[in-house]
Amino acid sequence: MSSIELFQIWIMAFFTLALFSFLYKDNPIYKFAEHIFAGLTAGYQVGLVWDTVIIQKLWDPMLGGKWILIIPGLLGLLMFARFWSRYSWLSRISLAFVMAVTSGVVLTTQLHGLVLPAMKATMLPLWNDAGLEAAVMAVVVVVGVMATLIYFYYSKEHVGFIGVTAKVGIWFIMIAFGAHFGFTVMGRVSLLIGRVQFLVEDWIGSFSHIF
Repeated sequence: MSSIELFQIWIMAFFTLALFSFLYKDNPIYKFAEHIFAGLTAGYQVGLVWDTVIIQKLWDPMLGGKWILIIPGLLGLLMFARFWSRYSWLSRISLAFVMAVTSGVVLTTQLHGLVLPAMKATMLPLWNDAGLEAAVMAVVVVVGVMATLIYFYYSKEHVGFIGVTAKVGIWFIMIAFGAHFGFTVMGRVSLLIGRVQFLVEDWIGSFSHIF
């Protein structure tokens, strides 16, 4: 192991332990590591946007003859008018385009990526070649969707049949929230395992190269 690799391992171990020190209490070492991480993240994002957006999608195409891109370029420059109160109103022009385009893209993406597939999932045949298990799952999906939608139906008081169905919808909602929470915890635990594995195998293993 070279001295550069050894130095990198110790730097990574220091910041890992500094962030873990928050488990004891908030301290200056944790704040230092937090500020370094935030600064590096901001710098990386700026460099990424500069290279992939400004250079590759604006400057280089303009040099290639696509001068129509000067319009979005000017709209992007107008965003910096927020720094001057006298001309800050100019940034609203760019913000209007950003909000309109983003809304259109997000609505289309959510419609085709979530809404329509979810509707399709509730229209499965109750019996097919997949057998009894698929039929039961199709019934559960339909009941869950209908009960959840009725829970969010506020035009009629939740009493009687509607009240019972709404309570069933609450159970489905809680199960869905629990599944999402469990998935999030699993992701965080996998990150923790990765850092602990690095400390045990790489950092502690590097002691043999020092002593």
